[in-house]
Amino acid sequence: MKNLLLAAALTGAAATAAIAAPEKYALDASHSQILFSYNHLGFSTTWGMFSGFEGEIMFDQEDPASSSVSVSMPVMSMFTGWEGRFDHFMSKDFFEASEDEMVSFTSTGIEVTGENTAKITGDLTLNGVTKSVVLDATLNQVGDHPMAGKPWAGFDATTTLVRSDFGLGKFAPYVSDEVQVQISIEAMKAE
Repeated sequence: MKNLLLAAALTGAAATAAIAAPEKYALDASHSQILFSYNHLGFSTTWGMFSGFEGEIMFDQEDPASSSVSVSMPVMSMFTGWEGRFDHFMSKDFFEASEDEMVSFTSTGIEVTGENTAKITGDLTLNGVTKSVVLDATLNQVGDHPMAGKPWAGFDATTTLVRSDFGLGKFAPYVSDEVQVQISIEAMKAE
């Protein structure tokens, strides 16, 4: 009887240990970028980027739908590649941004769509407006980082934003109201 109780206790303990919970991952700011692009008057595609931002992923590899993500960055950390364009974006025509104005995204749900894909729904706050957006996400890889020697994860995602939804519609439709967004991030398991 004692052996049966011990076996049952060990089986219960093993089953409890097997239930994974989300683990905290911190974004690797040096290898995480958000690129955006839009059509300029039909002549060109213009690009910009956010990089060096911070965020956190609660990643459940066994049950990805239980994961979550939150990121934020100062609007003024935007890189456009041309100072005049940056100055125009920060003017009253667009953001009229202050030093402490942030862009943020907080997930509200994750729908797993494939072995390494998901739709991440979340609240995007941009220019003082919060809207629900959906990211089409791909898990690139999970494993030990070959140089850092600790668990790492990498993800890509895309979405399309309508800038006028966020009060940024100046010059639309001549300058495209739709903005294509590409995201690529790496994250390290927090200690």
